[in-house]
Formats: sequence, C-alpha cells, structure tokens
Amino acid sequence: MDSRSADEAPSFRATKEAPQPRAAEEKEAPKPRAAEEAPQSRPGDGAPQSRSTDEAPKPRPTGDATAEADSDSSEAWDDGLIARRVTEATAAALAAERASASALETPSRGPGSHNPSPLAFDGPLRSRLDALRELVGLSRTRLDSRTLAEAGRVLDEAASRRKLSGRHTVVAIAGATGSGKSQLFNTLAGVAISETGVRRPTTAAPIACSWSDGAAGLIDRLGIPGRLRRRPLQSPEAETQLRGLVLVDLPDHDSAAVQHREQVDRILKLVDAVIWVVDPEKYADAVLHERYLRPMAGHAEVMFVVLNQVDRLPGDAADQVLDDLRRLLDEDGVALGEHGEPGATVLALSALTGEGIGELREALGQFVAERGAAARRVAADVDSAAAELRPVYATGRRVGLSEDAREEFAARLADAVGATAAGEAAERAWLRNANRACGTPWLRLWRWCQGRGEPSTGRTPVRALADEEATARQRVEQAVRTVSDRASAGLPAPWAQAVREAAVRGSQGLSEALDDLAARAGLPPGRPPRPGWWPVAVLVQAWMTLLQIVGGLWLVGQIAGVMAPNLGVPVLLMVCGIVGGPLVEWGCRMAARGPARRYGQEAERRLREAAASCGRARVLDPVASELLRYREVREQYARVVRTGAGVV
Repeated sequence: MDSRSADEAPSFRATKEAPQPRAAEEKEAPKPRAAEEAPQSRPGDGAPQSRSTDEAPKPRPTGDATAEADSDSSEAWDDGLIARRVTEATAAALAAERASASALETPSRGPGSHNPSPLAFDGPLRSRLDALRELVGLSRTRLDSRTLAEAGRVLDEAASRRKLSGRHTVVAIAGATGSGKSQLFNTLAGVAISETGVRRPTTAAPIACSWSDGAAGLIDRLGIPGRLRRRPLQSPEAETQLRGLVLVDLPDHDSAAVQHREQVDRILKLVDAVIWVVDPEKYADAVLHERYLRPMAGHAEVMFVVLNQVDRLPGDAADQVLDDLRRLLDEDGVALGEHGEPGATVLALSALTGEGIGELREALGQFVAERGAAARRVAADVDSAAAELRPVYATGRRVGLSEDAREEFAARLADAVGATAAGEAAERAWLRNANRACGTPWLRLWRWCQGRGEPSTGRTPVRALADEEATARQRVEQAVRTVSDRASAGLPAPWAQAVREAAVRGSQGLSEALDDLAARAGLPPGRPPRPGWWPVAVLVQAWMTLLQIVGGLWLVGQIAGVMAPNLGVPVLLMVCGIVGGPLVEWGCRMAARGPARRYGQEAERRLREAAASCGRARVLDPVASELLRYREVREQYARVVRTGAGVV
C-alpha cells in the first residue's frame, strides 16, 4: 500500500480507506512504533535527542495492552517521521534493526565519533584552489560580480567541505518521476525509509541515510532536518561494505512543484557524488540530458548512471537500452568509466527484483572506500568554473603592446608637438646667428631694413596658430586611439575595455602637457652656441670691410686732389674687400651647415624624448599596468585549469 507523509495522513484515511481495513491497520501500527523511533534518537547522525513540546511522546504499548494500543493508534502517524504503511515483515525488520543498531552504535560513542577528521586536499588541488582565489581577487575590479559568482561559490563550498568529515562520502540519488529512485534508496538501505507509490510527486523532501556516525555536519550542510535522517538496516556485511556512505534521496528533478526542483538543484551542488536513476521509458528525456547530464559532464568521475526497471524489458532489450544510454551519455560529453579509464559508472538493475543491486553495492563500496569523491567533486567544480571563466581570460593570440606600437605612438606625439619643425627652426636659428656674425655689414644692414618694412602683427598668423593647435590636438587623440586599439587587440572583452579606459584617462590633459613641454624643451633660451672659428671669421670680415673703406677713401682723396693719382692700389684694395667679404660669408655659411644641422637634430631629439616621456607616463604606463594585470590573471588561470586532484 502507498505510504503518505504525516500531514497528509488524515485526508488519506478520510477519502481512500474503508473503516474495516483501518481498524486492522491501527492494530498493526503500534508494533513497529518503538522500532521506528529508535533510529531518531541515535547520536552522531544529526537526529534530535528529544522531542519538542508539541511532539511529546505517547505511552508506548507493551505486553498485552492491546486496548491501549488501539486507543493510541490514531496518533501513530503524528510522530514527526515520514509516515509509511508497514507490514508485519517490515515491523520485524525494524525491530531487528533497532537491536543490531544499538549493539553496533554503543562502542562507537567515543570522542572521535562526534569529531570526525576533516577532509584534506592534496597539493595540486590546494594549488588550484589558491590560484582560483587569487584569480577572483585580481579580477574583482575588472569583472562584474555575476561573472565571478560561480567561482566564488566553488571556493566557499570547497572551504566548507574541507572542514567536515573526510571519512564520509555524500551520495545523492536523483531521478525523474516514476524512475524508482526511492525504491532503490530503500533497497540499498535494507528498510523502507523513503516513501514510494504511484502518487506524483512522491518524495517531497530529501531524506538522508548514514551508514556510520560522524556525518551530522555533512547532513547539516545539506539543510536536511533531523526528522528526515535515518539509519539503514544494520548488518555486519553492510557495515563493512558501505561504511562512510551518506545516501540522500532527492525529490524528482522534473517535479511539477517548483520547490522540489529548487531543492534538487541546491543539493546537487553540495553532494560528493550523484546516482542518476533512469527508467527504460524516459532515459533519453531532454530535461535530464540538457539540464543536468550535459552541464555536469565534467563530473563524470563522481557520477553513477543506473538504468532501473530492467525487469520490465524482455529478452536482450535491456542490453540494447543500456547501449543506447551509453551513446547518449557519450554525446553529452560524459566520459564512461570503462576499460579501467576514469569516468561515470553505468549499470543496469532492478530495485524491485534485486537484479544488479549487488553490483551497485560493490561499486558504491569501492567508491566510498577510496575516500576521494569529495576531492574529485571539488576538482570537477573548479574545472567547471574555469571553463565558464575561459571567455574572460583565455585568448587565442599573443597580446600586449609591441615595441613598434610604442615607437609609433611616440612618433605621433612628436609630430603633434612639431618636433621636426622645431628642429628645423633650431637649425635655421643657428644659421641666422652665423650669418649675423660672419656676414658683410652691408648685407646685414639691408636685411635689417627689409625686416623693418614687414608688418609685425596681423590676423592671418593668429588664425594659422589656432588651426595648428586644433590639428595638434586631433593628432594626439588619434595617437591615443591607435595605441589603445593595438594594446587591446586580442584581449577578452573586459580586459580590452579596461585597457581602452586607461588610455582615455591618460589622454585627458595630454595636449596641454605636450604644449608646455614644447615650450620648455624646444629651443634653449638665449642664442645658439658659437663655434671657435667664428671670431676668426668675424675678424677676417672686418678686415675685408676695412679694405673696402680704405680703398674708397683713397680714391676719393685722389679725386679731390689731396693724394697723388694712383688708381691701381685703391682699386685693388676695394676689389679685395668687395669680393673677399661675400667669399668669407659664403665659406662661413658652408662651414655652419654641419653644426646647424646637429643643433637642430639635438633640439628635435630633446622634444621627441620629452613628448615620448609624457606619453609614456600618462598613457603607456597605465596601459602596460592593465596588460600586466591581465598577464597575472592569465597565469593564475593557467594554474587553475591544470589537472590533478586528490585526497591525502
């Protein structure tokens, strides 16, 4: 007969049961009551030690007190346990369970039973967790909290699991409606613990069954209350084979009740392993494969896939369905643990007839005895979190700011401040100074007069200066955009955005800073330096001018009759002065080209270096800092995705 929970029992009796069968069942109910409550008060399995005031125990029927048992039978289902109908055979099994459990539990009530040794991860797994923690810390200012939520959850759950027992393995039994997972749960426990029946959904809340003491913290972590915690039918064989197992029966993952599905999703993230129970009718259900098996493909090593109800399949149909199930799992990306390779264990059984149960018990016993499921689950969670974060960390190309990009940026800034023009202006200034020092006095006088005749002010130069400033600002902005695009090329979107933002922040006020640098690092104050041969050239030019003056005065004196006529000497002096002056000026100009060019190049170099230094401090260094941060997180991500985990 189908069992029902305590809060549904009255309506069940009112609508489904006839008066006569009810009286017969009430007589049976007191018999297993004492055996049924015994597991609830056992220490170490998380069950409460005493009832609350609203659940005070009723007097138990003993001996031949049949009348008292009949009068108390109406309260038989209101004891806070999962209500279930039991036969006399089940009652005898529960009584035997109580006796054997009491005998086995007494010697284990030492100090160690309530303080189980915590779980310990091996070096590679600890290194991966530390790298993931460092990765999350470095990324908080660059990635939104939703992107890092799963990684943070994995770190929190790994730390929480590490504090709890390492001698126990928590295995959840999950399945769809009608798959028979609760029946399999009861079969493994050896006693009817979880409610079974044709009503859907049957399992309304998760139920935990522990094969040894010390698992209370693990069950508390799952949020399963004490009234839903059980102990299996104790036997030496089961105690030896499944010691350390904590089995959890989950509600249907495809239940019509939303809260049932939420409970399944929550607990599946906390258990160490999962037994997926499928039946021949719905083993290919899209909900199971798309919502659970495919996303959990990386957890294959902590996964059992059980094809239940094979007794309903005729002939070799069970093998065909099992092969098709393996094919679907392979398409989902779930590795199969065959031929000694790590992966999911796939079995066929019948919880009703017991076919294949022994094989499942043996596989579970070996799985629990290894005590590596918790670490493998954490490692799989880390792999899953790393795969989810891959788009924001991994890139298929080499990234960074090349030396060519840096040089091009510096060249663009130098062009923006007019470094080349400044060098040319410095060269012309040096040449003008040389012409002033070494040119003929008459030519210098003519140039002075020509300069005085030109207007010193006007609107045209002012307008040209404003246009030049606007052009320079546009060049600076274009240079910043180019270098930011090159630096962010190939980066994942969040880090590329961070690089561009750093470049934009640095470009603010860059044009003004470059203008100030151009004013300070352009032409040096004062006149350009003079080479050592300039005084000699000036002296020679003075002699050439003096010759012209002497020859001219001599000719004037001859014309005035003051001096004796002699045209040869004064004409020769004048010709030497007139021809020698320009020749000296031309020679000085030729000699001044090299020093003038070097002077202009030095001025251009100073301005280029100043512009490059300003651009590096304001733009390139912040961009390089973002790239360095990305390289750091990429190195941590490489440590996270490294394989290898276990328990020491």
